[in-house]
Order: sequence, then C-alpha cells, then structure tokens
Amino acid sequence: MSWQTYVDEHLMCDIDGQHLTAAAILGQDGSVWAQSANFPQFKPEEIANIMKDFDEPGSLAPTGLFLGSTKYMVIQGEPGAVIRGKKGAGGITVKKTNQALIIGIYEEPMTPGQCNMVVERLGDYLTEQEY
Repeated sequence: MSWQTYVDEHLMCDIDGQHLTAAAILGQDGSVWAQSANFPQFKPEEIANIMKDFDEPGSLAPTGLFLGSTKYMVIQGEPGAVIRGKKGAGGITVKKTNQALIIGIYEEPMTPGQCNMVVERLGDYLTEQEY
C-alpha cells in the first residue's frame, strides 16, 4: 500500500459523517511521505520544533505548536508519543512512530476525540509494522 493510500483511505476517511480537514505522513526529518491536497505548507523548523517536543516534552507549551504558520495551543498529549493542539473550533494531533510523524488537522463539527482516534490508530498500526 502506498503512503498516499494511507492518507487518502485511513486519515481522510469518514468518521460518523466527519473527516479531517488535512492530513500527512512525514518523515521525522520533515520529508513528505504523503499528504492531503490541502495540507499546509510548513517550514522545516516547525517540524524540528515538533521533534524537539517529543524528545523534551513540554518544550512547545510556552510558544505553541506552529504548522504552516498556524499557531496551536498545546494541550495534554502523551509525552514522547502524541502532541495535541487546539485553535478555535479546530486543532491538530501529531503521533510519532519509529520513523514518521502522522499529522491530522480538524475543524468542528469533527471532535478532538475523532481526530485523535484516526491519527493515533494509524500511528499505532505503523509502529507495529516497524515504521
């Protein structure tokens, strides 16, 4: 299965009539493995800062998580495994696997829990597959 298929069929899938606004699978170096058409253009330092927070949990809390120049307030995640952010009526979930970052961005009416479930389920699967 191609990385793009994972994005199209597993991240951008329909959950109770809702779906993510944008999603991507990135290498931990910031390389794009696959992304939805509307995934924001991000800066390399934004991915570097996300990776730093996985290594040093809490480092993003004072400044916020930036992706595509959008600032998300960091909310409770799982140190070293999941970073969650909120912005207005939407937010972001970033799941770290052995080699990749799975990123999902949502807006209401999708709920944070639905976004977390979609992103973290694929992340857990890819971790089991040694990715």
